[in-house]
Amino acid sequence: MADKNTLRLKYKKLRENLSEDSIEEMSLQIANQALKLPIWDKIYYHIFLPISAKKEVNTDYLMHILQGKDKSIVVSKADFSTGEMKHFLLQENTVLKISGYGIPEPVSGIEISPEMLEVVFVPLLAYGQNGHRIGYGKGFYDRFLKKCSTTAVFVGLSFFEPEPEIFFEATDMPLNFCVTPKKILDFKNNYLPL
Repeated sequence: MADKNTLRLKYKKLRENLSEDSIEEMSLQIANQALKLPIWDKIYYHIFLPISAKKEVNTDYLMHILQGKDKSIVVSKADFSTGEMKHFLLQENTVLKISGYGIPEPVSGIEISPEMLEVVFVPLLAYGQNGHRIGYGKGFYDRFLKKCSTTAVFVGLSFFEPEPEIFFEATDMPLNFCVTPKKILDFKNNYLPL
C-alpha cells in the first residue's frame, strides 16, 4: 500500500498532465454523473471553489445544476492560522476573492454552521475503494466534516479511478460517494454502479 505522500505526488503529477480542455470536459461529465446521486431532495449544499493552478475539478457545472434546482449553496473561507474553515451562503451579491493560497473565497456574508449542511462536495487528490480520501495534508476538510451532521452526505469528485486501498487514521472521515467522469462509486452500499 503506497503511503500518503507517494500518492499525493502521483496524483499531482497526473493532474499536471491534464490539458485545460480535458479538465473542462471531465468536469462537465462529473456534473452530469452527479445528477444520478440520491441527494437532490436536500436544501443546503456545500461546494468547493476550485484552485485552478492545482487543476482541480471545475465545480462551475455543479454550481449551475444547484442554482437551476434553486438550492442553497454554501462555500468556505479557510483560516490557515487556526486550520479551520468558515462557511458562507453564496448569494448573487457575494464577493469572491482569490486568497494568498490561490483559493477563491467569499469576502463575507451569511455564515452557515456545518450542522446545517446536508451534502458536501469534497475536494481530494486521491481516494481508495474504502471511501477514504487524501487531500493536501492540512486536515481542513477532516476537521470540517467532523462538525457536520451524522446524516450529511459526503461526495468526493475525482478525474481518476480509486486506489485499491488507502491507509487511513481514525480521525479521517470517509466519503459516501465519489463521482468520476465515467461512474459513481458508492462506499456505503458496497456496490459500484456504472
